[in-house]
Amino acid sequence: MIYPNATTYPDPATYPDPALFGHDPWWLILAKALGVFAFLVLTVLSAILIERKLLGRMQMRFGPNRVGPHGLLQSLADGIKLALKEGLVPAGVDKWIYLAAPVISVIPAFMAFAVIPLGGEVSIFGHRTALQLTDLPVAVLYILAVTSIGVYGIVLAGWASGSVYPLLGGLRSSAQVVSYEIAMALSFATVFIYSGTMSTSGIVAAQERTWFAFLLLPSFVVYLTSMVGETNRAPFDLPEAEGELVGGFHTEYSSLKFAMFMLAEYVNMTTVSALATTLFLGGWRAPWPLSIWEGANAGWWPLLWFTAKVWLFLFIFMWLRATLPRLRYDQFMVLGWKLLIPVALGWIMIVAVIHTLVDPGVRDWVTALVGVAGLAVMAVLLNARRNPRIGGPPPAPATPAADVQAGAFPVPPLPAAHTTKEQSHA
Repeated sequence: MIYPNATTYPDPATYPDPALFGHDPWWLILAKALGVFAFLVLTVLSAILIERKLLGRMQMRFGPNRVGPHGLLQSLADGIKLALKEGLVPAGVDKWIYLAAPVISVIPAFMAFAVIPLGGEVSIFGHRTALQLTDLPVAVLYILAVTSIGVYGIVLAGWASGSVYPLLGGLRSSAQVVSYEIAMALSFATVFIYSGTMSTSGIVAAQERTWFAFLLLPSFVVYLTSMVGETNRAPFDLPEAEGELVGGFHTEYSSLKFAMFMLAEYVNMTTVSALATTLFLGGWRAPWPLSIWEGANAGWWPLLWFTAKVWLFLFIFMWLRATLPRLRYDQFMVLGWKLLIPVALGWIMIVAVIHTLVDPGVRDWVTALVGVAGLAVMAVLLNARRNPRIGGPPPAPATPAADVQAGAFPVPPLPAAHTTKEQSHA
């Protein structure tokens, strides 16, 4: 594991020692794995309920308020209802692939969380261990690899269903992952340059002074957009566009098989939110001014800060769903290939040049100022392109109305054009 300099770990008591990983007793590894699983399941149950309540308030209506006190048992009731529904298998499906697709979608969603650091070093029954299941020198690449496997479940679900609309939804999802995972990976490159490592714990350590969300603002914006597209969430939920695809890739699924797709969606939301927290918001480190307190980043407190940051991103997911309409598919592809990827590539070149040529004492300030200036210029150019009064292309001249009496195509002659007023009244 490579760290940028000796000042990355100022206090060994608060940062996990890389030598700790892989040396825990088996029961501690099992306990941490169960803890990660429980954290994700509870987050999913809470997110489903909170999202329904939040959308209700944003749309001036009540959310779930019948099942349990204040509707708190609604997620549990929905799970029981799905489990008791009849598990139908349509005729003509490829049965084994049809049944395996939900499993392929949900397992990688859990696996990606294995390298996410939830906190620093803690003591569990006298054993010093990190609040992280494991870490790798290429942990971020591992997350990208695992999350990209999840799309196979969606594609196979659409293909194995033997129906046209689920197949179209699966193909859309594969195109989304290809385009937006490229932009997401490019946004990580600048983080690697500044932290000097691909290890998640090392990246958190490199943000002790300045969070990368401020230092590498364009990368943060690109990642925020890409993570919404990666998880097929509104306004980028094209694989599930019920207006044109009935329900998307899971149209032919019911009961627990459908519930597994929903579980995979919300676990993926939690995973990309945790990854955004780790790479750009300092991970489990306490935000200012709480960081002034000496014990804020010691013990079990970091788990609280980490959870709060993850829920901040989950709230953004819910807010976008309640606010923005769904994009057209061509607009969605143009956004990924013609805007996000070129911006991410250009920003990588700028960061690499600054990191190589600028004095380390002022490198952070120069990078932050260039990033803010670049985003401002990009916003002005986009606004100019959309608004013709600022320099965009002039509006197309209005097409003169077709002469209805001449029977111009495609407007057929109107009956009123060949009848008199008296005849029409008659």
